[in-house]
Amino acid sequence: MKFILLKSRGGDYLVVAANIAYLRADENGQTKVGIVGGDSLLVVGSMEEVAEKVLAG
Repeated sequence: MKFILLKSRGGDYLVVAANIAYLRADENGQTKVGIVGGDSLLVVGSMEEVAEKVLAG
Protein backbone atom coordinates (compact mmCIF):
# COMPACT_ATOMS: atom_id res chain seq x y z
CA MET A 1 0.00 0.00 0.00
CA LYS A 2 1.51 3.31 -1.12
CA PHE A 3 0.67 6.48 0.82
CA ILE A 4 0.97 9.97 -0.69
CA LEU A 5 1.33 13.13 1.43
CA LEU A 6 -0.96 15.85 0.09
CA LYS A 7 -0.90 19.30 1.67
CA SER A 8 -4.03 21.34 2.26
CA ARG A 9 -4.59 24.80 3.66
CA GLY A 10 -6.54 23.22 6.51
CA GLY A 11 -4.07 20.40 7.23
CA ASP A 12 -2.26 17.55 5.54
CA TYR A 13 -3.60 14.23 4.23
CA LEU A 14 -1.96 10.83 3.82
CA VAL A 15 -3.89 9.21 0.99
CA VAL A 16 -3.61 5.67 -0.37
CA ALA A 17 -2.55 6.15 -3.99
CA ALA A 18 -4.77 3.31 -5.25
CA ASN A 19 -7.84 5.10 -3.82
CA ILE A 20 -7.43 8.23 -5.96
CA ALA A 21 -10.16 8.27 -8.61
CA TYR A 22 -9.64 11.67 -10.29
CA LEU A 23 -7.99 15.09 -10.13
CA ARG A 24 -9.94 18.25 -10.93
CA ALA A 25 -8.68 21.84 -11.11
CA ASP A 26 -10.29 24.12 -8.55
CA GLU A 27 -10.04 27.82 -7.73
CA ASN A 28 -7.02 29.61 -6.23
CA GLY A 29 -4.46 27.15 -7.63
CA GLN A 30 -5.90 24.20 -5.75
CA THR A 31 -6.90 20.72 -6.91
CA LYS A 32 -9.77 18.47 -5.88
CA VAL A 33 -8.69 14.88 -5.41
CA GLY A 34 -11.53 12.39 -5.79
CA ILE A 35 -11.38 9.43 -3.44
CA VAL A 36 -12.99 6.07 -4.26
CA GLY A 37 -15.98 5.60 -1.98
CA GLY A 38 -15.59 8.99 -0.29
CA ASP A 39 -15.67 12.75 -0.61
CA SER A 40 -13.12 14.73 -2.59
CA LEU A 41 -10.20 16.47 -0.86
CA LEU A 42 -9.17 20.03 -1.65
CA VAL A 43 -5.36 20.19 -1.76
CA VAL A 44 -2.74 22.82 -2.58
CA GLY A 45 -1.13 22.73 -6.05
CA SER A 46 -2.09 22.41 -9.68
CA MET A 47 -3.31 19.14 -11.18
CA GLU A 48 0.12 18.62 -12.71
CA GLU A 49 1.90 19.13 -9.36
CA VAL A 50 -0.46 16.75 -7.57
CA ALA A 51 -0.14 14.16 -10.35
CA GLU A 52 3.66 14.31 -10.04
CA LYS A 53 3.40 13.61 -6.30
CA VAL A 54 1.08 10.67 -6.90
CA LEU A 55 3.25 9.14 -9.61
CA ALA A 56 6.55 9.78 -7.80
CA GLY A 57 5.36 8.74 -4.34
